[in-house]
Amino acid sequence: MELIYKICYCIVYPFTSFRYPHRTIGRENIPDGAAVVCANHSSNADPLLVAFAVRKRVPLHFMAKIELFRIPVLGWLLRKAGIIPVDRDKADVTSLKTAMKYLKNGEKVGIFPEGRRVGEGESAEAKTGAVRLAVRMGVPVLPIYVPRSKPLFKRLDLVIGKPYYIELNKKAATNEEYHKATEELMTAIESLRADKI
Repeated sequence: MELIYKICYCIVYPFTSFRYPHRTIGRENIPDGAAVVCANHSSNADPLLVAFAVRKRVPLHFMAKIELFRIPVLGWLLRKAGIIPVDRDKADVTSLKTAMKYLKNGEKVGIFPEGRRVGEGESAEAKTGAVRLAVRMGVPVLPIYVPRSKPLFKRLDLVIGKPYYIELNKKAATNEEYHKATEELMTAIESLRADKI
């Protein structure tokens, strides 16, 4: 699985980097071991850019919409690369268990809390799944900011923040507390904009 991930990484890196040249700030913040990697989401290029930010030596098990897995060849590659299919039309227990397995094994799971693409100037209420997963597994979240505006051939600054643990009681936390923690996570991500640091 890790081999397929790295092969795919090496294939798509030159093409994506040509269209979206980038530099990464904050790689020293990437923790060893398990973490829920969370970034804002505005384009189909975001999963690739986040993967490039942490480099291929740190395979990311992204959670991605199940529709992508129904595309011939692409779906097979995604599964072989360790990407987790998520059925957004129902409570997908299988995807949750798969993500928990990876985290338990000390690996990293990538999630876009917004759940869909949100462009510059738009807003969307982020979903609490990433926070709930981090709390349940007792692992840190790693915030990453990806510029929402991506002019072709203009350098993008990908910024990795400091990992942190969400201090909630996994047995007693309320929905309100999870929503507040999710808002704080998105604020932490947005605060990483290169023009703010």
